[in-house]
Amino acid sequence: MAAFNKFNCFVQDVANKQHDMKTGTADIYKVYLTNAVPVASNTVFGSPAEIAAVNGYAAGGVSIGAVTGGLTGGTFKFSGAADPSWTAVGGNIGPFQYAVLYNSSNASKPLIGWWDYGAALTLTNGNTFTVDLDQTNGILTVT
Repeated sequence: MAAFNKFNCFVQDVANKQHDMKTGTADIYKVYLTNAVPVASNTVFGSPAEIAAVNGYAAGGVSIGAVTGGLTGGTFKFSGAADPSWTAVGGNIGPFQYAVLYNSSNASKPLIGWWDYGAALTLTNGNTFTVDLDQTNGILTVT
């Protein structure tokens, strides 16, 4: 499983009420694919740039579904209900190396974090790529 890395802006965005991560929230969180290297100082969707929307990859990425978030013993855990995935149809998707999590409900579309898969991947026609969200430990924790 690729390790999750947070964008620096996430901490400030939480303090500024840019994310509602509790269970039952109306906010929609999505993951998009990129081959541009994310840097911790990126702040909003599109930086790093998204891959082209072709062959089964839709612009804006895929929702992680209904989120769960709660506090246990002083640690807040944020999880998604669905592992986002893409299936290449009619051609290839990519290349891409990174999957980026962001809040698509917020007007500024603030970034949260990214997964680095270590090398550029090209999803060939008929194959599926899935971001495995850690349902046990959460996508991220705040302590």
